[in-house]
Amino acid sequence: QLQAYGGGLVQAGGSLKLSCAASGPTFSRFAVGWFRQAPGGEREFLAAVSSSGGSSYYSDSAKGRFTISKDNAKNTVYLQMNSLKPEDTAVYYCGVNAAIPTAQRMPPRAVHYWGKGTQVTVSS
Repeated sequence: QLQAYGGGLVQAGGSLKLSCAASGPTFSRFAVGWFRQAPGGEREFLAAVSSSGGSSYYSDSAKGRFTISKDNAKNTVYLQMNSLKPEDTAVYYCGVNAAIPTAQRMPPRAVHYWGKGTQVTVSS
């Protein structure tokens, strides 16, 4: 099971760090991604980290402002979000792709396990 947490209300320009903790399937074997879904929108891929945590991949939306990292000892993946904008408001999810260990673009349909989301609201 996966659980994303750390969301909240933040002003534009602020930062948040999300966490995704696992129990059961361990992150050390799988690539893990972060996604978000705004009201009325589709789930959007943001970033992925490899099974080892040694490499990462970012979408254009996340590049430069978001950083994904992984602590296999804690079975936890993080998403540091800086310079937040109102358009970053969404429910954020983590997901595991059990088919690949590498960091690459991860379409939502490729996710085998989803965590419960956490709401991020950025006020202007």
